[in-house]
Amino acid sequence: MPKFYCDYCDTYLTHDSPSVRKTHCSGRKHKENVKDYYQKWMEEQAQSLIDKTTAAFQQGKIPPTPFPGGPPPAGPPRPGMLPTPPMGGPPMMPMMGPPPHGMMPGGPGGMRPPMGAPMPMMPGPPHMMRPPRPMMMPVRPGMA
Repeated sequence: MPKFYCDYCDTYLTHDSPSVRKTHCSGRKHKENVKDYYQKWMEEQAQSLIDKTTAAFQQGKIPPTPFPGGPPPAGPPRPGMLPTPPMGGPPMMPMMGPPPHGMMPGGPGGMRPPMGAPMPMMPGPPHMMRPPRPMMMPVRPGMA
């Protein structure tokens, strides 16, 4: 009877039947071996890319990093970037409208407080509800 060899686990299964393969492939150790295999493969790919980039930089094919200590390029600040503080002071938080798209209030990385926890106080006037609008009654033609 032929045996099945699992490349990820580096082992032979006792039988080569669909049920034995399915049982093996759904097992914890097999899944860990598959995860480890692809993790190592991704690390190798990343290292290869780093090595190629380093070689290209050393050959002068890639320019040095932009403004390595010099002034940043002139122009409007990019979305989500705070303006640079004057004379090395702390950055000033702009007080305008809601945060840019993708940035959530409530902490680093847009994390929110857990359910039931009080929300942090936001500066500004308290929000008031509008008075209810008067109910409009339909008017029939000829009755006004």
